Amino acid sequence: MARLTKQDVVGKIADAAGLNKKDANSALDAVISTIRDSLAAGDAVGLIGFGTFEVKTRAPREGRNPQTGDPIRIPEKKVPTFKPGKQLREAVG
Repeated sequence: MARLTKQDVVGKIADAAGLNKKDANSALDAVISTIRDSLAAGDAVGLIGFGTFEVKTRAPREGRNPQTGDPIRIPEKKVPTFKPGKQLREAVG
């Protein structure tokens, strides 16, 4: 299974959209920063046919220190999540 780097994705965007790599890189950076800024502001980002990015809050919980086995308190935490859309799920699987 291959793993695409950002530069691989930029190359594919450039080819598909007829852009040079510099413009494709700027476009990808703009998309990523828009999603990041929206999530940081507490907004969800839905891309129809692809999926939805949103922030969820993980409840505080008890855990264990793996070295000592002592119980520890893991605090509440906000984490970004992604829920794939129907078209993406069908394309993958």
